[in-house]
Amino acid sequence: MNWFELTTPTQLDALRAESHQQPVIIFKHSTRCSISRAVLDRVERNWNQEGLSEVKPYFLDLLAHRPISNQIASEFDIEHESPQLILIHQGKPLYAQSHYGIDVTKIKQALQKPEFIKN
Repeated sequence: MNWFELTTPTQLDALRAESHQQPVIIFKHSTRCSISRAVLDRVERNWNQEGLSEVKPYFLDLLAHRPISNQIASEFDIEHESPQLILIHQGKPLYAQSHYGIDVTKIKQALQKPEFIKN
C-alpha cells in the first residue's frame, strides 16, 4: 500500500476534486496511539488490490497536522476521531469509521453500493 501524505490544507481541496475522477481514502493516524497503530497495520495487511486498485490512499499524521483534521471534520460533516478512515467519492463521503470499526471489506462494499456508511 503506497500512502500519499496529506500535509497541507490546499491538498484537501485537490483531494476533493480528485475524488470525482477516482475514489480516495483518508486515514487519520495518531502516532502516539497503540490502537491507531494496530488499526493501520490491519488496514495495510488487508488492503489487497482486488476491488481497491482504483482507490488512492491518503495518510494524515494527526499530531503534525491537526488543523487539517479539523478542516476534514468541518467540510465533510464527520466528527473527528482517531484512528479514522474516510472514503470519499464524487466529492462526498461514502464511508467513515473509526477504531476497530474500520473494515476493508466494508470499504469495498461502499464502493459497490454508494450510500453513506457511518459509525
